Amino acid sequence: MTTTDPTADPTTADDAGEASGTAGGTEPSDAVASPRVRRLEWGLMEVEGLAPGKDFVLYPGGGHAWNWAVHGTRHSPGIQPGDARELLERGAEVVVLSLGMEERLGIAPSTLELLRQAGVEVHVKETRAATALYNTLAAAGRPVGGLFHSTC
Repeated sequence: MTTTDPTADPTTADDAGEASGTAGGTEPSDAVASPRVRRLEWGLMEVEGLAPGKDFVLYPGGGHAWNWAVHGTRHSPGIQPGDARELLERGAEVVVLSLGMEERLGIAPSTLELLRQAGVEVHVKETRAATALYNTLAAAGRPVGGLFHSTC
């Protein structure tokens, strides 16, 4: 599992790749972009192309509000495999999992095992850092998906 700590603010990180082009070469013309987070504050996220909300599932080509009840996600044991599986099914090759603004959201060990077996690059971070990294990866044209919790 990769864990890097970007210093970019999520409100500005989404512009990082636009001025300098994409990282690592030219983005393929058939690539489907991951939507960027335009604003993040306690209990509110604004994502391009989506209605504002609290928690989000984002992936190449779109996203939606994250309903924890669908797969039984709770703060403990945390993010469930079904939530992460959706990111893989939607084409994510890089996955960013947020722990919440106060890092109170856990990640079930079975979720990390699923992602390890899938061979994807995984980043686990506090929500502000997770959002900044996600935006940077999306701006670089990477097929990134993420699960974001905007409160505790």
